[in-house]
Amino acid sequence: METLDLSEFYKEQKLLDEDIFIRHDVTYETTKTRRLLALIVEIGELINATRCHKFWSVKDPESKERILDEYADGLHFFLSNGLSIGVGDLTVTYEKSEADINEQFYALYHAILVFFDKMDEPSYKAALSKFFSMVYPLGYNVDELIEAYHKKMKVNHERQEAHY
Repeated sequence: METLDLSEFYKEQKLLDEDIFIRHDVTYETTKTRRLLALIVEIGELINATRCHKFWSVKDPESKERILDEYADGLHFFLSNGLSIGVGDLTVTYEKSEADINEQFYALYHAILVFFDKMDEPSYKAALSKFFSMVYPLGYNVDELIEAYHKKMKVNHERQEAHY
């Protein structure tokens, strides 16, 4: 099992969320459903970029940069949804799983839906753990995901400044 302290990530995400809330006159409460849906959509975009589910196609996955960008988007919405339930100093525990990636995506979706139903820290931690465990079978590591998150954070701040 591996662990990662996400405290600094929650602080960064909170700053972005607060900027968005001010600029768009919204709150965690008024965006709850949209943020939850955004997480599902971003995981779907990650799946689509990997093409792992496309048994009918011989095309290669999208670029490493694109896949990590989609993964970073998922992390942004995981963190934002965690902040909405009061998580802000969590250490995530995850494993370097070698299970079939499609089975893992399915299990991740299931864990996310459990979190949506319960909206509590234990179900959130379970889903987040599955999210981090998937980085390895995709051929990447957590350091690459963290780098992609910081890169995307910069882009997201620039987008807000540009009235995205």
